[in-house]
Amino acid sequence: MEVALDTYDPAFLRDPYPVFDRIREETPVFRGPGRQGERPVWFLTRYEDVRRALRDRRLGRIHQHEVDRREWGLPPLRDELAPFYEVEYWSVVWMEPPDHTRIRRLASTAFTMRRLAGLRPRMVELADRLLDTAIERGRMDLVNDYAAPLSVQVIASLLGAPTGDWRLMLDWSSRITQMYEYNITEADRRSAVEACIEFTDYCLELMRSRRDRPRDDLITGLCAARTEEGALTDPQIVSMIITLLNAGHEATVNTLANGMLAMVDHPDQWRLLTGGDVGPAAAAEELFRWDAPIQTFDRWVLADRYEVGGHVIGKHEQVTVLLGCANRDPQHFDRPNTFLVGRGDPSHVSFGGGIHHCLGAPLARIEMDVALARLAARCPRLELVEEPVRPPRFVLRGFNSLELAIA
Repeated sequence: MEVALDTYDPAFLRDPYPVFDRIREETPVFRGPGRQGERPVWFLTRYEDVRRALRDRRLGRIHQHEVDRREWGLPPLRDELAPFYEVEYWSVVWMEPPDHTRIRRLASTAFTMRRLAGLRPRMVELADRLLDTAIERGRMDLVNDYAAPLSVQVIASLLGAPTGDWRLMLDWSSRITQMYEYNITEADRRSAVEACIEFTDYCLELMRSRRDRPRDDLITGLCAARTEEGALTDPQIVSMIITLLNAGHEATVNTLANGMLAMVDHPDQWRLLTGGDVGPAAAAEELFRWDAPIQTFDRWVLADRYEVGGHVIGKHEQVTVLLGCANRDPQHFDRPNTFLVGRGDPSHVSFGGGIHHCLGAPLARIEMDVALARLAARCPRLELVEEPVRPPRFVLRGFNSLELAIA
């Protein structure tokens, strides 16, 4: 089944879920346009199919630099994008075993529950400091005055990067991750390449500093790490730092912005949180489900064929799971289009699944717990200053700003 889906139509970006409801009811799988210069892809709409595809080893990610791109139906790599490809080359997001297993095991040392629990007091202190300033003004841009500085500084602390450079890191990250969208322009590509060059130089300088003066942080650990294959190379470490920083804040920033807009639109649900009837950890799960911060995840058929919903998909074809669509599937969630902060259902697919389940999911959950708890305690009466405009992003769903008045 072919579906003409304009994912960058402003009306769709404002609220894609009625369209998703209609398509999901009509078909579990459809063919739609791929990224620029790439062949059409298969999209999965229903929860069970999405969940299975995320875990099924007949599907996988591909190392885009090593496959026969013509055979896989991919356009040639472009020489002028080499700095972007170099950053992506060792990204755990693109790897499959055995490289994925080795690199992810090293990265996971940063996300132990002991280490994350140790960050909670720092998160509370930072959240309160940011809210002090906002309360004094009587208003805040939730994205730029609260969610982004909180999340980026936390992940920077975990890595061992200077937290005072959070604006630099956020700018580089935003320019790089624009490459994951379907509607990128040549200007976006040039900006992403420049950001990759600048971010790489920044990381290399941090690595040199840690080798001279080791600390108890992840960058020092990566520089000193040894595996059965020897030490990590500089490009591997740079790629891991950038990947962790990019992925480490996207879920929190976008979820908090999407979720607080939902809270303002559903004041009865916000009162359940501010009144203590629902805890912030439970509410966070509904925010992750309600308006997924990352809407798609791409996989490719590695076996000879993959069958889903009565359709046979051939080897090397791309399968894109629609995470936000799956999170509203009435076959899995009761009243999925009703925003219920007490639902507390962690079975949503917003963090992906299988070996590519989001490495930073535990951190995102703790950050959301703290961010919501401090907002509810200190800013129980919030009002929308003006209706926010969705930026032209589909894959990474959030806002550039969300202006709230503090009553």
